[in-house]
Amino acid sequence: MSLSHNAALSLPPPFHLVTLREAGDAYAHAQSIAAADGAGTLVWARRFHMTEFAVVLEPEEPLASARRVVYAAGNALADALAIHAPPQQPIGFDWPGGLRVDGALVGGLRLAWPTGAAEDAVPDWLVLGCSVRMIVMRAGEPGFRPLLGGLDEQGFEELDPAALIEGFSRYFLREINEWNAEGFGAVQTRWLLRAEDDVVALPDDKLLAEALRVPGWLDPATGAPWL
Repeated sequence: MSLSHNAALSLPPPFHLVTLREAGDAYAHAQSIAAADGAGTLVWARRFHMTEFAVVLEPEEPLASARRVVYAAGNALADALAIHAPPQQPIGFDWPGGLRVDGALVGGLRLAWPTGAAEDAVPDWLVLGCSVRMIVMRAGEPGFRPLLGGLDEQGFEELDPAALIEGFSRYFLREINEWNAEGFGAVQTRWLLRAEDDVVALPDDKLLAEALRVPGWLDPATGAPWL
């Protein structure tokens, strides 16, 4: 696999970029280099039809609660999309990591942690993975799959993966800084405002761990969001 360190994206500190060719697996690669490359490493698989990236994190709290970073990332991803969205276009979440635009599943977030890491200990790293379908390819008419789709079908024709990742990186730093300064409450409130299916409270951390092991938005046969 070919990879390179470059400045193809405009990312704020402390992010540093690793790019993969189109066939690369950003989520797997980030896990393989997490211990060596450290926090802020952002791995981007450069596909035109899919935004596919992963970020290495080094949390400062036990694994059981550190997994809640997926909610902060959801808020950041939704806000990065919202600035490019058509007017009044609703952006929502399936618990814990699915992303919907106007009800259609377009992507999601997942989280990895070291094998054998103790729930009550601070993990050496986490890897946050993100996949968002930008363009639907070879899937038939959207009317036959109203709950599954891509951003091109929702009016985001001018948005490209680079702009989405750049926006995410800035909003994600905002979320983490607020969490560190004021606690998790504001992050939780923002996430719940966009929750689908009338979710009014976040499930406990044990249920979150179980849900993240097998992301419901991800098609295991394709490694992409369901379509």
